[in-house]
Amino acid sequence: MIDRLNHPDYDRWASQIRRTGGCRQPIHLRGKVEHYDQATGQLLHRYTTRTEPDGILRVPCKTRRASRCPACAEIYRADTYQLIRAGLVGGKSVPETVSAHPCLFVTLTAPSFGAVHVRREKNGKVLPCHARRDAPTCPHGHVMSCTARHSADDPRLGEPLCPDCYDYDGSVLFNAISPELWRRFTEALRRRFAKLSGLTLKALREQAVISFAKVAEYQRRGVVHFHAVVRLDGPDGPTSPPPAWATAEALADAVQHAATAVTADVKPLARTFRWGEQLDVRRITLDGELTEQAVAAYIAKYATKAAECVGTLDQRIQLLDDLDALPIRPHARRLIDACLRLGALDDLADLRLIQWAHMLGFRGHFSTKSRRYSTTLSELRAAREEHRKAEAITTGRLPLFEEDTVLVIAHWEYAGQGLSLGEQLLAAALTGSRPATSTPSEALA
Repeated sequence: MIDRLNHPDYDRWASQIRRTGGCRQPIHLRGKVEHYDQATGQLLHRYTTRTEPDGILRVPCKTRRASRCPACAEIYRADTYQLIRAGLVGGKSVPETVSAHPCLFVTLTAPSFGAVHVRREKNGKVLPCHARRDAPTCPHGHVMSCTARHSADDPRLGEPLCPDCYDYDGSVLFNAISPELWRRFTEALRRRFAKLSGLTLKALREQAVISFAKVAEYQRRGVVHFHAVVRLDGPDGPTSPPPAWATAEALADAVQHAATAVTADVKPLARTFRWGEQLDVRRITLDGELTEQAVAAYIAKYATKAAECVGTLDQRIQLLDDLDALPIRPHARRLIDACLRLGALDDLADLRLIQWAHMLGFRGHFSTKSRRYSTTLSELRAAREEHRKAEAITTGRLPLFEEDTVLVIAHWEYAGQGLSLGEQLLAAALTGSRPATSTPSEALA
């Protein structure tokens, strides 16, 4: 850290760090960019990393996971917020008239795989976890009762009352099959809505479109459930209003039917999975209890999270790894063990449980949307890049060129990633972010 502070190119290094926004693990690039006049072949501008500190350019890692890089994850969260909100009230190339389209906020939960410690509240009062007067004793000798009033940060939350009774295989298999269960839910929803409207699927597409945007959230017990925005549009998507008969009430009826009707099988084990009994379906309004801002913020928050709330690792786990040596809680260890054990079976190779053991079997995309819901993350990122380019031209860091007459030749190669412990502390001081370790003493240790 002292060497970096006293180095002659510290100011330029600090400028690079600021431009990464406080990224914990910036990507190191080595290379150059040259701009040539296509008519004359004259070199108009050249940038090379040879004159940069350490001969590299540091750029943000752009991960979505807050556990890996809070700074980059915050940008991803903000982009997701704008994407979801645009589909509710317009903006970002979506007309404002979309706010009048019927729209629901749907939560699909996972089934029970055994009793777990929970925090329950009623009228602001914390209730006992599992208070039972005549609680049975399980075959393993555990009384299936808990009278504790758990705090919000109690590490026991989500862990089973009896680990030996808990269906760990079912939990990880549900996570693995949940993307297919979601796909079947969307198909069943369209079929049911068409039936309620007295139409065929083909006829429905000519009059109305159902659009989705969803995010997966891990519960403390280690299974995922999905939060989704479900919107009714006309045949041209958000630019056209749905017909008068396409109401939010009819859409809610179709959602409830589809959620209870669909199933997905893991045929090699003869197991069938369906959504849990808890189903939440609420109308999204501009001035009601559930507003577009609340929904967009809620979905965007979970778009940057993974399975860390269960106590697992944020990196891949291999079949030969020593699970007992991993710094994880026993419940997460048994979930991971189930992934590795089931993943070793040839009949379950398609589920890729070993590759996704650190995600407790879930291998789907955390946030997805249908094509015509709203804008895309790529379009939001392109707009941000265009803004940065315009700023660079305005400040003189990049010459103003006619793009049609300029040939750009770029060559980049990967040169590493991350910061040293001392650089992490300096980066935190420069950007106001939190270093990967909590205190300087921990970093030095």
